[in-house]
Amino acid sequence: MASAAGSSNVMLAIHEKKTTPTDLYRPLRLYVASAYSEREAAAADDDLSAVRDLRAEVEQPSLPDPSSLEQRRDALLAYARALALVEPRFPISPDRAHVHSLTFTWHDAFKGNKKCALGSIHLEKAAVLFNLGAVDSQIALAADRSTDVGIRTACGAFQSAAGAFAWLRESGVAAKAVAAGATTVDITPECAGMLEKLMLAQAQECFFEKVIAGGKPPALCSKVARQVGIFYEEAYAALSAPPLSQHFDRTWVSHVQLKAAQFYADACYRYSLDLHEKEEIAEEIARLKIGMSALADAKKAAKGVAAQLMDSVNKLESNMKINLERAMKENDRVYLMRVPAAGSLGALPAASLVKPTSLAEVLDASKERLFSSLVPDGSMKALSKYTEMVDNIIRIQAEKLQQASEITRVRLKEMDLPDSILSLEGSITLPVDLKEDVEAVQISGGPAGLESELQQLRDLRRVNQELLVQTEELLQKEANEDAQFRTQFGSRWTRPQSSTLTKNIQDRLNLFAANLKKAADSDSLIERGVKENYPLMSILDKRPIESALPSISRPIMSLDGNEDAIVGALKQSLRQLESLGAQRAGLEDMLKEMKRKDDILPKLMAGVGSHDDLFKKEISKYDSICAEIADNIVAQEQLLLQIQAQNEQFATVFNLEDYKAARERCYKQIAAAVAKYREIKKNINEGLNFYVTLQEAIGKIKQQCSDFIMTRNIQCREMIEDVQRKLAGFNFSSSSHSSMQRNASVLPDQSSPPPPHAQAPYAAAPGVDSRPGYSQPEPRPAYSQPTTVSRHILDGVGRTTTPINSNRGHILSHLTMPQGLTLPTRATTIGLNERWSYCRRCCDYFICFFSIGYHRRVYIIWCTAYEMGGVISGWLDSILYDLCV
Repeated sequence: MASAAGSSNVMLAIHEKKTTPTDLYRPLRLYVASAYSEREAAAADDDLSAVRDLRAEVEQPSLPDPSSLEQRRDALLAYARALALVEPRFPISPDRAHVHSLTFTWHDAFKGNKKCALGSIHLEKAAVLFNLGAVDSQIALAADRSTDVGIRTACGAFQSAAGAFAWLRESGVAAKAVAAGATTVDITPECAGMLEKLMLAQAQECFFEKVIAGGKPPALCSKVARQVGIFYEEAYAALSAPPLSQHFDRTWVSHVQLKAAQFYADACYRYSLDLHEKEEIAEEIARLKIGMSALADAKKAAKGVAAQLMDSVNKLESNMKINLERAMKENDRVYLMRVPAAGSLGALPAASLVKPTSLAEVLDASKERLFSSLVPDGSMKALSKYTEMVDNIIRIQAEKLQQASEITRVRLKEMDLPDSILSLEGSITLPVDLKEDVEAVQISGGPAGLESELQQLRDLRRVNQELLVQTEELLQKEANEDAQFRTQFGSRWTRPQSSTLTKNIQDRLNLFAANLKKAADSDSLIERGVKENYPLMSILDKRPIESALPSISRPIMSLDGNEDAIVGALKQSLRQLESLGAQRAGLEDMLKEMKRKDDILPKLMAGVGSHDDLFKKEISKYDSICAEIADNIVAQEQLLLQIQAQNEQFATVFNLEDYKAARERCYKQIAAAVAKYREIKKNINEGLNFYVTLQEAIGKIKQQCSDFIMTRNIQCREMIEDVQRKLAGFNFSSSSHSSMQRNASVLPDQSSPPPPHAQAPYAAAPGVDSRPGYSQPEPRPAYSQPTTVSRHILDGVGRTTTPINSNRGHILSHLTMPQGLTLPTRATTIGLNERWSYCRRCCDYFICFFSIGYHRRVYIIWCTAYEMGGVISGWLDSILYDLCV
């Protein structure tokens, strides 16, 4: 304890608690490595070193000069914030799972021979807070109170000291330290409370010195002095009660007791001066006697107090005695007033001008970055709880906002607003869904575009009919040729009749024809529907569609001419309602933005106060927005009532009922037109899809018919040649040639065009060279033997030409084989030039064979496809080659 005297008053300062060096780094790092991981421990090395350095700085004794005291105060605050971050992350206790090898040792500030060694962070926090208050009191005591700056510095520092001791008591740090086993009295809640009152008394005393130096009125000085005395009295009461009554030195207690009596007496003295000016001599005498009595009692008990304090008390007592004698003389000679008893007087008024400075801001560790990567489960659970609280607030408020907006929408729709106002101004709109339907119709061409789609139906129907007729003509022509040869050859013409082979194809063609007839009938119905419903659908061609809607017209006759005023008032109310809606949207955005920025995890990790208190404080941030939302909803409800009344007046003046009826009829007409258009459009699309599908099916049937006719033609040639061989007795050298001449009228003309086919013919017209390197065959003379033993291509007259390259050939495959024929196993495709040499992807191969002499076979190969050019109809010229087996 230290004391100093200013101009007349003596004040006290508190010595710091002393400690022994303690290494925080190693125990804390071991815990991080075991509870988290070695990687986390390595990452926390810098933070652990920083805490160790802060503790080492606190361990050093402070110097008495003001600048050193300020640095000391900053070091204590930094270490206190670090402890706030250490506490939730590092459980310090004898438990083996905790930081169990760490012990803090602190000596009692008032009895240095007593100390406490405890493995509890609460002892460390309590000692640091105590020292913070002690340093503040030393800063105040070092200030020069003879100057205005000095007195302000001293007053502020005493209030900060009071704040430190108040925080030690109110935050529960002192109680937790005692509960953990702290045995020194200086950090008990009772001692913290006593020191808080003592520091407040000395801060108020600084104000008293200031008002006295400033020559303030006696009444004000009395109030300030009385509050100084009250603070000293409260401190003395705490010193007189356990556990402090036997702990502090007697001179220290005497100082506080005498100070309490001094300022009570000084308050009586200043109050009596004011009474004297008011000529209330009787009460003046009573107040002076009471004050002097208090001083006398305190002086008797005061032992060992500072001489300056005793001089100040004696001086005050002398002044009061002089004034008392003067007042009694005046009362005896002039006023003759009865002096009231002390018990009948009221308490002296007091004015408190000081309070403990809150340490919440300077001890707030939420902005510190120490151990930010270490988040224990307890803090995460607390954060989750707070987040749920915030989410609940936002959800409730968002529901209120949405409900208010929905109420506005429904009420305005019931009143047909703002559509009726827009209709009056010519800005008519369709309902959104109906407008979208109309726009879709207009984009697709509208009723006016249906005629072009009907024409597409007609064109596709005609194309299908033509394809069907062409296919039937192909089959009929083949049937006629078959009948002609059957008549010519009689029983020797043994192949099946065309009608038996084409029955399935003919049935399908008949089915297609029937479908075409039904489709034509459906097309007629569609065309009739378009014609009959076009007057209804024509409304959809209007652009914009709103031009077809009725509008509100002003009344023809007006009695008072206030239509414009009615409309203007209603529009103004609607604008106000729109503003309220925009305000609600802004409030909802503010709530979401506030939640996005609301991060209390650092505050939770700082461990200042209880979580519930922190939650209550932080959640209060949303109160202002919630109040604004409530005000907005109330204002909207009142405005809707006003709009309802204005709209009723508007509806009466402008006859809205007739307008609504006409508008509903127009809406129904447009909806019916859209429905009819969609129905017709759907039918047309179905018709187009039908004709496209049918055209593809008829095309396939036509191709099958062409293939069938090609096969039948091959069979026809084979049967003719077979009949000729039988008639000639199989004499190939002479009879075959004459037989061919005799039956020239029977065989089809070799130079005539090929049978009809859906594809372009392979062969060119007679006399035209259709491909490079390809020449028409010359008339065939008698066959001559080849001159080589290997395979050769033979031309039409039996001459040997180009040798066959076996690498260019491949075994023929086929899709369709005439009945009774077989595929030669060693047949090789040979062309007459490079373009025809490779036939790897031929669609159809038709192979016929007959004997030449007794040693060789000649193969005639027709191909309907080739690799490079796709499918080509027609016949290739006969290719003769010798197998030379």
